Amino acid sequence: MPLAALANPALDAVIADNLDQIERPSRQTVAPLIADIAATGPEGLAMLQAWSARELALTEDGRAVITSGEVPVDAVTGDPVTDDFSSLRPNSGVRGVIDGALVVSQLSDPDPAIRRGALDTLARRADAAQLAALRGALDDPDPAIAARKARLERLLTIQLGEDSANRVQAIRQLSGDVALDFRAALNPLLATRIVATKDEPGGNVARELRPGSDDLSRQDAIAMLVDQGVLQPRLTSAEQRTRLAANIVDGRVGGLPVAALDDPDARDRAYEALEAEGAVPPAATEAETEAALDAHGFFAVYAEPDAAVTEAAETALTRTQTRLGVMRGFDLGLDALSLASIYFLAAIGLAVTFGVMRVINMAHGEFIMMGAYTGYVVQTLIADRTLSLLVALPLAFAVTFAAGVVLYRLVIRHLAHRPLETLLATFGVSIALQQLAKNIFGTQARPLTSPAWLEGAITFNDVVSISSIRVAIFVLALLFLGLFLFIMKRTRLGLEVRAVTQNPGMAASMGINPDRIAMMTFGLGSGIAGIAGVAIGLFAQVTSELGQQYIVQSFMTVVVGGVGNIWGTLAGATLIGGLSKVIESLNPANTLAAQTFMILFIIIFIQFRPRGIIPQKGRAAEV
Repeated sequence: MPLAALANPALDAVIADNLDQIERPSRQTVAPLIADIAATGPEGLAMLQAWSARELALTEDGRAVITSGEVPVDAVTGDPVTDDFSSLRPNSGVRGVIDGALVVSQLSDPDPAIRRGALDTLARRADAAQLAALRGALDDPDPAIAARKARLERLLTIQLGEDSANRVQAIRQLSGDVALDFRAALNPLLATRIVATKDEPGGNVARELRPGSDDLSRQDAIAMLVDQGVLQPRLTSAEQRTRLAANIVDGRVGGLPVAALDDPDARDRAYEALEAEGAVPPAATEAETEAALDAHGFFAVYAEPDAAVTEAAETALTRTQTRLGVMRGFDLGLDALSLASIYFLAAIGLAVTFGVMRVINMAHGEFIMMGAYTGYVVQTLIADRTLSLLVALPLAFAVTFAAGVVLYRLVIRHLAHRPLETLLATFGVSIALQQLAKNIFGTQARPLTSPAWLEGAITFNDVVSISSIRVAIFVLALLFLGLFLFIMKRTRLGLEVRAVTQNPGMAASMGINPDRIAMMTFGLGSGIAGIAGVAIGLFAQVTSELGQQYIVQSFMTVVVGGVGNIWGTLAGATLIGGLSKVIESLNPANTLAAQTFMILFIIIFIQFRPRGIIPQKGRAAEV
């Protein structure tokens, strides 16, 4: 084919001159060839993309073929190819060089996805030439991509820039940023190596080190001098004694009598004499070691030679670490708030029953478990996760409300004002319900899958994030707080519950049936526990022991907050959730220790405030 008929004669010439390297490329030498191909225009870029994707081949007569489409085409002319060809398989190193060359053109590609992919590639690996190309492509019609380009340019300037003032300016612009990429850019600038020298140290000195300090142990300093060859290896006392004993001749060692070797200095002199004779390997004495340490200075020297850059990096890292500590505290607060909302949901039903009836319901955890299993059953019947959740919440309330009413009618009402018997009876019911759940659902954990819109997390930055499920549980806890307050303050049932709580005898004389109110209250508390079970099951495995994991925390929440007070329950949940997270953060590897410290705190707290944070007042507190 005549050269003039070729779609891209420059690309054809490059291919013809470099067939061997195209067929068998080497990462160390292929970069100039890739640059020549990229410079030939769109056809060259298309060939590089195919080469990187392992969709490039060569015919027997040396034509490059792109095989990515339905029909193989000539890389130079774009014409279909029917001849036999052999596919090329460049290794990952060569493909990395190709991708780096493609990035420059992709930064201004009309497709936003390709521009974002180019920025991803630059973030992983970039060189000075690509930094210059990025600076020329900072303007972007997409504001998000433009902001990302500007930030990446700053990061690459810190790492690859040649002008000290530009690097310092880039560091200052990002100072205080807690993102991982910025911290990763600063760390190499502040990396140091230790240098031992008799003269003034060269380079950018971070600080002088003293042997025997926290930064440089005496042993490490001696090892450095030995590695540099300015000091012979140091013998231990035992090794020195052994070698001296092996050279005793007629009661003398190195010209000294054996009786004189009790003195360490005498042993050193004897060993030096043996060294001079060649009887023992050379070794440094204590005096020689001290002299070498005194003669040398030890310095931590930055890997970054520019002092202005390291000073700016130190300042920026200090601000970043300060802000990072604040962000971690905020993240810990979010975790504590999330855990508090879970404890509040689990405990609110217990607070209702305990506050009105003074009944210690040890089966409360099993109502949580029943709610979770209700959600699981609904999800097996309704495939749509959102719809199944909307059905499961009221159904779990209905199921556990009914179970609570049954428990009240069969057990609780017959044990009124007998707290010990009630505790033992409900404990027995708890064991029975657990076994019933095992018989029905088995011992294997059952999944309760959340809807797609509850998956993932809400991320504020690289440090602060919270899962969407935890946010939903927090919102649910607030809704139930509002609903409970509405029922207690604005409805006839709430009025009657408050009357029975304040004075059961007077309430009965006013026509209120205390037994009916107690039954409804117990059912309400049990129903709320069922809804809590659905919420907890979204992030925890549903098993027959699920409720037991929260019953202790529920009782602690009610007792610490103040028995029978919804605001006290909220305060108790907040205190226990926050304190639990703080203790866990101090000892994250030992959750059992965290639970132990938590219980000890509760014991001490009750000694000083036995009625809780917000105790009941008036007649209700005396019941």
